Amino acid sequence: MDDFKKFMTNYWGAVIGGIVALIIACTGIYRLVIGIVLVVIGCWAGNYFQHNKDKVKAKLRNIIDKM
Repeated sequence: MDDFKKFMTNYWGAVIGGIVALIIACTGIYRLVIGIVLVVIGCWAGNYFQHNKDKVKAKLRNIIDKM
């Protein structure tokens, strides 16, 4: 019993994450989760590009010049 308590105190986050992932996979909610994640990534990328326009242009020019 002592080993189980030690395991749970060290890895309780992973266990809970695994249980949540299993529930999401079994219920089909993963489609919704993937959609939400893509929207959040798109919002973050748009905000980053807006505020760092010059950096993004310079990096794109460097990539294109290397091709």
